[in-house]
Amino acid sequence: MTKTSAVNQIKRRTLRRSAKAVLGLGGLQKAGFLILLGINEIAYGAKIMGVRIWPSEDYTRITLESDTPLPITQQMLTNPDRLVVDVQGLELNPTLKDLVAKVKPNDPYVSQIRVGQFQPNVVRLVFDLKEPVKPQIFTLDPVAEYQYRMVFDLYSAAPPDPLMELVKNSARKEKALEQLNAQPDLIAEFANKELPPNKSSALTNKEAANNRYKRLITIAIDPGHGGEDPGAIGARGSKEKQVVLAIAKRLKDKIENVPYMRPYLTRDGDYFVPLGVRVQKARQVQADLFVSIHADAFIQPHAKGASVFALSQQGASSTAARWMANKENASDLVGGINIKTKDAQVANLLLDMSTTAQIKDSMQAAQAILQQIGGFAPLHKGKVEQAGFAVLKAPDIPSILVETAFISNPEEEARLNDEAYQDRIAEAILKGIKDYFAKNPPVARRVNS
Repeated sequence: MTKTSAVNQIKRRTLRRSAKAVLGLGGLQKAGFLILLGINEIAYGAKIMGVRIWPSEDYTRITLESDTPLPITQQMLTNPDRLVVDVQGLELNPTLKDLVAKVKPNDPYVSQIRVGQFQPNVVRLVFDLKEPVKPQIFTLDPVAEYQYRMVFDLYSAAPPDPLMELVKNSARKEKALEQLNAQPDLIAEFANKELPPNKSSALTNKEAANNRYKRLITIAIDPGHGGEDPGAIGARGSKEKQVVLAIAKRLKDKIENVPYMRPYLTRDGDYFVPLGVRVQKARQVQADLFVSIHADAFIQPHAKGASVFALSQQGASSTAARWMANKENASDLVGGINIKTKDAQVANLLLDMSTTAQIKDSMQAAQAILQQIGGFAPLHKGKVEQAGFAVLKAPDIPSILVETAFISNPEEEARLNDEAYQDRIAEAILKGIKDYFAKNPPVARRVNS
């Protein structure tokens, strides 16, 4: 046996004894999801670069960023519920201690985090939980501005049904629409009567809007990026994820005021949602239209103007469109997804399952919105563009992506941070949505909701 092999064998025995001492052999067997990296991957003296927590109703993500991979052992305990994590080859430092203060009172899943030096070169993290969770723990290689990341995603053991939540929240509006539909058709009643032009026009517009739709139209609003993925960053430091969330919330509020529509946000806070999950969420709530909102950057700072995209089966409509689609599709790498446990249905969804009919409907919706935006803002191009955006690949939902402006352009970055501009963009998108459904009333639900 060589000297190196003998040393490694001693280290392996030491590691096994350490793991047994930390968790107990029975605990290791009972946990069922132990992560124990090989001896060559152990990061003795690893440096913690940052710790972050991203709470949301969907899940809470905790991220430890380090200069080398972090080997850990972990187990779930009950009565009370908690996740215990031991990080090997690490000394407690102020950055790790900061994790304790980062837990927010409104975090749905984590009540507190306790951090301590459990043994020499072993730091123990204890996540005290508010309810049982299904943790997904995985590592991410360096990408973009990040070094190695150890990610803890804590999902509810009994996640709520998003469709049921949406139906409950819109029950009052649904009932009001049903009552309105039960009233006599005033358009038919007054069709042959002569009325003053202004009164006739007002009556027709009002009643046409109310009587055309026999059920609520569901609009899935998708603010791009979030959490670990900031999206594009402007020269003044503006982050795309924050700008588009602000615009998306304005659009949501406006749709709430439309009696025959209801909005659904794929994310309502600063957390990351994988591209496939965004599509899956829209399908779960049986959305009639999917609108993804972005404010991208381009390699040339003078690039300007809003754009609206639909999916393409034949390649991108321009070099810039292809470049932007490739950049957006890389969002999962930056935001961080657990490749090993990626849902098979989501993975299949990202294949080219789109239909000609879906793309045709998407083009019509995109054109209606582009026309409204072009009424007050400069356009990057005067027509709808197409590219292979992964987030637009719902096979049964018209899907569009709105680039509200280029955050990489200093002038447009300033406009994107202006509340008046945000409001006008949201209003233009809503008007385009209304125009689209005025010409393309939604079909009956796939199932009753």
